[in-house]
Amino acid sequence: MINEVIKKNGITYGIALGVILALITATLYAIDLKLFVSGWIGGLTFVIYVVVGILLLTKTKKDIKGFFSFKDAFTTFFIATIIAVAISSLFSILLFNVIDPEAKNTLSELLVKYMAETLQKFGTPASAINEALTKMRENNPFSVTEQLKGLVFSIIGYSILGLILAAFFKSKSTQE
Repeated sequence: MINEVIKKNGITYGIALGVILALITATLYAIDLKLFVSGWIGGLTFVIYVVVGILLLTKTKKDIKGFFSFKDAFTTFFIATIIAVAISSLFSILLFNVIDPEAKNTLSELLVKYMAETLQKFGTPASAINEALTKMRENNPFSVTEQLKGLVFSIIGYSILGLILAAFFKSKSTQE
């Protein structure tokens, strides 16, 4: 059975982080779609994730007032991750497939253009660039299927972050 503090904090922070991520998406959408292909946005999102994860684990460790195992720390972070990624993905699916499907097509073309420019900067042969761009056009990253795949990869990636943070926040063993 999961400790109530772990469950409560994981759910609370997961909802908060999911709303933050959805608000970031909505803000980028409202300001300029070109911001979605900006590298610093991904970095900013990662930093927000790390900060919220640290706040979550700090609060949970304090609230538990006892031994905070690696498993408890990871479980707390994992609950928050599942909820946050689900909220963020659901918002993106609704935005790009129900509310404004045309934005999905515009973003797809912006990503293709960005990828072409990036590959050219690295001196990639034209045939390889054309092949990569053809594959990108076949799989729109903002389609429901691709966003669901992205959800799974996000959970996996952020779970690795959760493992790292859990290692830092677990209570030290009394046998050390």
